Amino acid sequence: MTMPQATDTAVPATLIGSEQPLCVAYDVALLDLDGVCFAGQARVPHAADNVNAARQAGMHLSFVTNNASRAPQTVVDKLADNDITAEASEVFSAAMDAAAMLTEHVEPGSMVLVVGGDGVRQALLDEGFQVTNSAQDEPVAVVQGWDPAVDWALLSEGVYAINAGALHVATNLDATLPTERGFALGNGSLVAAVVHASGKEPLAGGKPFPGIYTRALKRAGGTRPLAVGDRLNTDHVGARAAGIPGLHVLTGVSDARDVICAPATERPSFLHTDLRGLTEPHPEPVRVELDGQVWWRVGSRSARVFGSGLELQDAGAVSCPDGSAVRIDLDSYRALAVAAWDWADAQVRRGEAAELEVPEIEVIEP
Repeated sequence: MTMPQATDTAVPATLIGSEQPLCVAYDVALLDLDGVCFAGQARVPHAADNVNAARQAGMHLSFVTNNASRAPQTVVDKLADNDITAEASEVFSAAMDAAAMLTEHVEPGSMVLVVGGDGVRQALLDEGFQVTNSAQDEPVAVVQGWDPAVDWALLSEGVYAINAGALHVATNLDATLPTERGFALGNGSLVAAVVHASGKEPLAGGKPFPGIYTRALKRAGGTRPLAVGDRLNTDHVGARAAGIPGLHVLTGVSDARDVICAPATERPSFLHTDLRGLTEPHPEPVRVELDGQVWWRVGSRSARVFGSGLELQDAGAVSCPDGSAVRIDLDSYRALAVAAWDWADAQVRRGEAAELEVPEIEVIEP
């Protein structure tokens, strides 16, 4: 199961600036859900106010999620519980992505076996397919998405159908699923079990593949899209592969250190602690030479790579010998990211493989 590589060069692999708030500069936001709009059962600070404000500013919204178990109205209800206004037509899930993919491969009205729950079933019905949970109905395809009700018997029905010639489509390949107790089996792990038994690779939708972004954008109708996500290796890999700039927020999985160390394929175009980044301008990074040394300035902060570490002009080396997190402000974080990325790209061009020493970093909320 091969993951995508970002091949679209329309989006620079570094931070860019915007004199306008992003909700004005871009006409549609492709928003991830968990870790961005809410965090499991908890609210995300500043999410509701800024998503709703972006809508009021004229920005279209599309809620793009790898969660295939939820039907659109369920997502709308979850957002409403978090004081975020949405309509079912604004939700685009990995299940909907897989169903849309399937229309490109099999005839309308075909029988499809569902290895999943209501989200997958509803997405297929909405595309005009018939659905079943038995391989004895001779389905032409199997669509597999995560659901807590998926068990050995249903996985086996999928294998029976695939071995009989059915096309295998996975809603996403997430290996793990975050829960309150830690990481549990995700859809990708269950897909791997089916692949191991059938010997056949599936078509895969969802993030980090670019198709979910291009299909969501087509449905939303925007021409200047912005992806918003917390996971570098899904949200931002997929967006970059689709040629869409991204806003990364620190309210979910990938932290500030992850961002500073990110390879080119995972880099967002804008950074903020939270969804206030949607409704604010973003300072443009500027390359500055001082006494023969290259610094990167973002807003009022400047950073550079010095030796094997990072340095802030006004604060010195970014390090913490006792292992605790270094606390910095937002523009310092942005400047450090640009400096680190510029250094890493130069390493790649020279064919070198040195690594930066980057401590854990806590970004102080503005």
